[in-house]
Amino acid sequence: MIREKLIQLLNNSYSPYSKFRVSSICEMKDGKLFEGVNVENASYGATICAERVAILSATTKGYKKGDFHKLYVMTDNDKISTSCFMCRQVINEFFDTDNEIVFMNKLGDSKTVLVKDLCPFPFGEGDLK
Repeated sequence: MIREKLIQLLNNSYSPYSKFRVSSICEMKDGKLFEGVNVENASYGATICAERVAILSATTKGYKKGDFHKLYVMTDNDKISTSCFMCRQVINEFFDTDNEIVFMNKLGDSKTVLVKDLCPFPFGEGDLK
């Protein structure tokens, strides 16, 4: 079900510049799912990644750090790609270090990593004290 939904979501990606379509689904501990796609902008700095769209959609609905369970990310190519470092920072903010992130390509191949492996040297609230 998740894989099929991610494939459908790729069609909603707004990526006219890079043509690099990405979809994401954030699964909460209570089973609720939040969707995201990448949304590009001619001013590249205004672009937002699919992972952050899904995570921020959950926070908009009131979910907090500790409520997040798993993140799925699919790219529309043959290669499995991982999250950019801006997304890794946001993932680190909301997910526990032992939560899984599942990266997929459109062919059905996948790679699962733990947050602590995706973000081995995190910057967090303790660094601000």
